[in-house]
Amino acid sequence: MGKSLLIVESPTKVDTLKKIVGKNFIIKASVGHIKDLPKKKLGVDVENDFSPQYITIRGKGKVLSGLKAAAKKVDDIYLAPDPDREGEAIAHHICNEVAPLVKGKIYRVLFNEITKKGVQEALKHPTELNTNKVNAQQARRILDRLVGYKISPLLWKKVHRGLSAGRVQSVALRMICEREQEIKSFEQEEYWSITAELEGSKEPSFPAKLQKVGDKKAEIPNQEQAEKLVAQTEGKSFELQDIVKKERKRNPVAPFITSSLQQEASRKLGFSPKKTMMLAQRLYEGVTLEGQGNVGLITYMRTDATRLSEEAVGDLRGYIEEKFGKDYLPAKPNVYKSKKSAQEAHEAIRPTDVNIEPKSLKPKIEKDLYRLYNLIWARAVSCQMVPAILDTTQFDIQCGDLMFRANGSVIKFHGFMKVYVEDQEETTADKDKEEEVKPGDRVLPDLSKGETLKLLKIDPEQHFTQPPPRFSEAMLVKELEARGIGRPSTYASIISVIKDRDYVRSEEKRLVPTELGGLVNELLVDSFPDIMTEKFTAELEENLDLIEEGKSEWIETLRKFYGPFEKNLVEAEKKMKDVKSQVEETDETCEKCSQPMIIKWGRFGKFMACSGYPDCKNTREIKKAGAEEDGPQEEAEGECDKCNAPLVFKMGRFGKFLACSNYPDCKFTKPISLGVSCPEENCKGYVTSRRSKKGRAFYGCSAYPDCSFVSWDKPVAEACPECQNPYMVEKWKKNEGASVICPKCKFKKTEEAA
Repeated sequence: MGKSLLIVESPTKVDTLKKIVGKNFIIKASVGHIKDLPKKKLGVDVENDFSPQYITIRGKGKVLSGLKAAAKKVDDIYLAPDPDREGEAIAHHICNEVAPLVKGKIYRVLFNEITKKGVQEALKHPTELNTNKVNAQQARRILDRLVGYKISPLLWKKVHRGLSAGRVQSVALRMICEREQEIKSFEQEEYWSITAELEGSKEPSFPAKLQKVGDKKAEIPNQEQAEKLVAQTEGKSFELQDIVKKERKRNPVAPFITSSLQQEASRKLGFSPKKTMMLAQRLYEGVTLEGQGNVGLITYMRTDATRLSEEAVGDLRGYIEEKFGKDYLPAKPNVYKSKKSAQEAHEAIRPTDVNIEPKSLKPKIEKDLYRLYNLIWARAVSCQMVPAILDTTQFDIQCGDLMFRANGSVIKFHGFMKVYVEDQEETTADKDKEEEVKPGDRVLPDLSKGETLKLLKIDPEQHFTQPPPRFSEAMLVKELEARGIGRPSTYASIISVIKDRDYVRSEEKRLVPTELGGLVNELLVDSFPDIMTEKFTAELEENLDLIEEGKSEWIETLRKFYGPFEKNLVEAEKKMKDVKSQVEETDETCEKCSQPMIIKWGRFGKFMACSGYPDCKNTREIKKAGAEEDGPQEEAEGECDKCNAPLVFKMGRFGKFLACSNYPDCKFTKPISLGVSCPEENCKGYVTSRRSKKGRAFYGCSAYPDCSFVSWDKPVAEACPECQNPYMVEKWKKNEGASVICPKCKFKKTEEAA
């Protein structure tokens, strides 16, 4: 038997596969795509049915030569790039290059998991290249190229060079900008709540919230009304009028698909979608374990199907019965519905071997790899377990005409919650939203109906309705999926691109449009109203799915898109606002040459520049709204290290900083101290707030780069009482609130104790 050539995408798979397939295979990696459209020109012949002009990617010549040389030495070739559209396109381009050189046949194999069984089964049942999948990928690539290479030059001409637009990313940016507009236009409404702390014949005491006044829902618009209602309770008894006890089931959730993994990793682990996919790729391709070599730990991570194979379900059920007992195993396997567009050929994301428990890997792999594997493993195991059973109790308490209600919940049987509980992210702030008591959050005492309760205190509390929250990355992924924008493989890149372009920034883990992002969005929406919409983008995604299913022609899809797009382009060329040529005059003069200062657009938004440019290149920040026009600058303690002039506070792109009051003659600046000395030995610096390239806040030493001290958590100038570490850090968790923790010994001091 002659040798065969197995071609994969990633070099990290090669060593793992060598141990599985044996000596009859030569294994090579394409290292991703080998061909693509050229970077310096459109590369699409619009007049000739959108014919793409693919070229070998720069730097991939050696890789391609190696694949061709190997192809000449073998009988058959097995193409094994990843099992998705991109992988199919890679396999297609490789096939075109090596087909004239091979003696035997070329097969396509799909590895859903890099395990001995998974790989051997795929090689036993090879398929052929899926032309429909290739056409769907090609259509997407050409669509993205047409939008990017036709609109971006317009933005260069009208705003400034270096800006770019994307078919899907621009719609995501629009969603973020529209949410920001909702927040700005939101009008707060005042409302009040009244909570009574009550005590019955048995402990503990418990809070009850006013629900009804007479037969109507309690609506308390102001303090005066709240005080009147509180006055109605004076001298009156609180009677426990009704007790409602229910047994409630809470069902497990489906195993992870790409979008749900990105959302939950963001909520539970604080990972960006990009980081989640990078770590998941490594878990799929294989992690080196001592004594075992490279081991593929999870199935393929780009999927939108919740299906699990019969074998996987059998393994999970066997594990559950052995580890937890029959009480935790449902009579029949749990089955979860996938959305209509899901590719059911794929499985959900699961561990390749449920018996590889996360705790066994903890000392062997990187912390973040362990945390993500633990999340995937727990979700997969829990999805095949029985529901949790909760005992819920509701007290309805009457005080004259007022009805108060208390809710409590206790876990009667943990079921799947013994392994995993899904996190929920707050997405609305509605005064009418019912208060939800989480399992185990509050246990009501065992009281009898008709009891008279003792009022310990009654508190009216003022509230204001809140605008919709800004999108977190997890919320944006959820919304993109719900609206049919993008696909599992694209969510992470969509967010990364708009952040990298400085169209949005992260602020307290929420996405905020920058001034530049707002401008680009405004120009695109005005000039391309039919294309930069959620509906149009979602319909286009559906058309790509139809191409993949063989129900639509890719060229016809491109024709339908390009007709209206071309008309929009012609109109935009004439009508798009020319921001570059527009300058705003100001009353201020340049301190260097006395010529008028003007306002222009730059890479990071508006700035003030001398009208004498290029002879004078002086620039200045624009005062923020609300800042004093003519008042003195806010002075700070200390003197300039260079000229001994007083220091003043200034506001820059990343917040406040200290600067010399003699600017522009002296351009000395330094960061603001948090009042914490650098804890590194022999360092005379202090801790200050900084920002990463991605805009994420962190804390570092003012002596950087000479000192490398950094902390993601805010240091506090307080020594640990347990281990005497010179500083502690602030932590905040949604379920626990604020606390102060020692980063060394983990001693925890709650905010109340502080």
